Amino acid sequence: MKRILVTGGAGFIGSQLCDRLIKEGNDVVCLDNFFTGSKENVIHLIGNPHFELVRHDVTQPYYAEVDQIYNLACPASPIHYQYNPIKTVKTSVMGAINMLGLAKRINAKILQASTSEIYGDPAIHPQPESYWGNVNTIGFRSCYDEGKRCAETLFMDYHRQNNVKIKIIRIFNTYGPKMHPHDGRVVSNFIVQSLKGDDITLYGGGQQTRSFQYIDDLLEAMIRVMNNTDDTFIGPVNLGNPNEFTIKELADKIIALTGTKSKIVYKDLPSDDPKQRQPDITLAKNIINWEPKVQLEDGLVKTIEYFRNVLI
Repeated sequence: MKRILVTGGAGFIGSQLCDRLIKEGNDVVCLDNFFTGSKENVIHLIGNPHFELVRHDVTQPYYAEVDQIYNLACPASPIHYQYNPIKTVKTSVMGAINMLGLAKRINAKILQASTSEIYGDPAIHPQPESYWGNVNTIGFRSCYDEGKRCAETLFMDYHRQNNVKIKIIRIFNTYGPKMHPHDGRVVSNFIVQSLKGDDITLYGGGQQTRSFQYIDDLLEAMIRVMNNTDDTFIGPVNLGNPNEFTIKELADKIIALTGTKSKIVYKDLPSDDPKQRQPDITLAKNIINWEPKVQLEDGLVKTIEYFRNVLI
């Protein structure tokens, strides 16, 4: 049994990670300020002797005795991270500093949930971990992109200077149950619009591509990276599904699966929106023997069923 701290533990990914870690026999401390996370995501765990829920903002120091730290705290959808861009940068940068400081003091292993957004609008396709990215430092998405890039820098510097045990993962588009219905991400947007019978909004011509990873595949990979005993393997490592789809193809699949009569309408593409996004997962295959198992249509069926229930 390990004692594990999950920052952002009441969010879409964090809450399901807490579930998984407890099922595997660990004690879990869930830290969240509930800006985008929700108590509803973890309420079934309250009262479990192996679960502790703490309201806390990672921009402030936190002290605990734990063996591992998963640092997930940060708004991850454009509608949320652009709501307060300064707070977003502070969460990424100061949150990393505070959690790394904690890991250093108590000699805990710490995993940083970075993002495919560090690649920006990529000039290389698919994106390997060696690619440095094509990011606008002064755009509307910069608060998230650059905040995560700086967090990776801090993790590497704490590792080199203070021998902190780190792992860095870069998460590509992930979907599944417990997504917030109004988080502005493409999968949840399309499903909610289709279930309500509203028009489905596509930006640009719908030919920009994404690679969609189901939540269960991501959780498996995260835990494998954290528990990897090779301290020379610190990442960064891409975690995503390499199957690539256009946004129009995604919309068509959701329309077919929901049986909606929704129509597709087109709007202008937002600034700095990546035209392509596909992970090269060779490193994950070789180091942690992992690749996604859930195909897009199978994952969408489960996600649509979740939204049917929450939208009642």
